[in-house]
Formats: sequence, structure tokens, C-alpha cells
Amino acid sequence: MRRLISTGSPFEKEIGYSRAVVTGNHCFVSGVTGYNYASMTLPEDVAEQTRNCLNTIEQVLSEAGFGMRDLVRMRYIIPDRAFVRYIKPVLGARLGVIQPAATMIIAGLMEPEMKIEIEATAMKDT
Repeated sequence: MRRLISTGSPFEKEIGYSRAVVTGNHCFVSGVTGYNYASMTLPEDVAEQTRNCLNTIEQVLSEAGFGMRDLVRMRYIIPDRAFVRYIKPVLGARLGVIQPAATMIIAGLMEPEMKIEIEATAMKDT
């Protein structure tokens, strides 16, 4: 059975995607940017945007019946390699024990004020 999860972000309807799709023992979380989706504010600081991304991912996983320990794959997209030094401590603090497979990509994002986008996949053991 396929279940769709939404954060209520206006981007979901505008672009036509779900924040996450749960199917079987997998939860696929769409790319999350650094917005605080409750207030639709975007901090300027890349480390704070990273914290917001991880908080959103954690909330979505929880709603889907998963936890951060279920993360198996992460994809980080940043527009500037200089940001790596600021996001490493945030990622290490939240994911260091979990150690999902991960890839970091340097690429442009949808809006210039967006400094990071994180995509995640979680899986429960069967």
C-alpha cells in the first residue's frame, strides 16, 4: 500500500510532489530545503538551514512510522562547496551514530536563498 505524507508546504501542490511516500518497509523523503515549514521562514545561515532540514525529515519520518535510526540513504545538495565546513558538524551530530549511505552534490538550487537540500530514504528491517 502506498501512503503520501505532506508537510503542508505550498511547494508540494505547486510542483506536484509529496513530502514523502511510504511503500512497504520504505519511506522516501523528497528533497527538503532549510525552511521552517510552520512559519515558512528561511534562515540565512547554512548550518541553521541544515538543522531545519533534519528536523523536517525527522518529523516526516515520525508521521510515517519511522525514526532517524531507520535512515539508510541521504543525498545532500549544496550550491557552494564552501558550505561543507559549516554543515559537517550539524550532520555529524545528528547522523554520526546512524551513518547512512550518503552523497554530497554541488549544484544550483531552486532559489538563491536556499543553501542546502536534503533527500532521505528510510527502511525498516523486515
